[in-house]
Amino acid sequence: MIEEQIILGIDPGTTIMGYGMLKVEHDRPSLLAMGILDLKKYTNHYQKLQKIFSRTLSLIDEFRPDCLAIEAPFFGKNVQSMLKLGRAQGVAMAAALFRDIAIVEYAPLKIKMAITGNGSASKEQVADMLRRYLLIPEENMLPQLDATDGLAAAYCHYLQMGKPMAAKSYSSWKDYIVKNEHRVRKTRKGS
Repeated sequence: MIEEQIILGIDPGTTIMGYGMLKVEHDRPSLLAMGILDLKKYTNHYQKLQKIFSRTLSLIDEFRPDCLAIEAPFFGKNVQSMLKLGRAQGVAMAAALFRDIAIVEYAPLKIKMAITGNGSASKEQVADMLRRYLLIPEENMLPQLDATDGLAAAYCHYLQMGKPMAAKSYSSWKDYIVKNEHRVRKTRKGS
C-alpha cells in the first residue's frame, strides 16, 4: 500500500497541453489540480515547446510529483502532426528528467481502457468517469477535455501502481536509451 504519492499526468499537445495532478494517500486518490496550457496564440513551434517545458517545470516545482504519467503519441495518418506531438511529449519528458522525476508512458487506448473499460471511449465518457471516481462536483469540472485527458493519464498510473511492467518507466536519459535502443539513432564517431 502506498502511503503518499503525487502523480502529474500530461496530455501533450502543441495547441493545448492538458494536465492533472493526483495525490494518493493511503491508496486513495484525490484531485490536487488540473488545467490546460493554451498555446494557440503562439505561431512559432519552438516557442510552443519552450512554453511546454516551462509550464511542466513550474508544475513540478509547485507540486513536487513523484512521477510523470504521460500519454504516448498515437500513430496517425498525418506524419507532421505526429512529429509535433512527439516533440511536445519529449519536451515535457525532458522537464521531468531535468528534475529527476520518474516517467511512465501510456497509450491512449490503455488510458481509456483503464478508466472506462472501453478502449474506444469518448473524451466525455473518460471525463465523466474521472468525475465519479474522484468525487469531483460537476461544476468544478473544466470544459476543456484536454485537462481531463491529463488527469486520466495520472489516474491510469494510479490504477497501474503495484503492477510491474504495466508501463514503460524511465529514471534518466540513459535508462530511456537502454530501454528504447530501436528508437535511438546511432551515429559513427567523426560524422
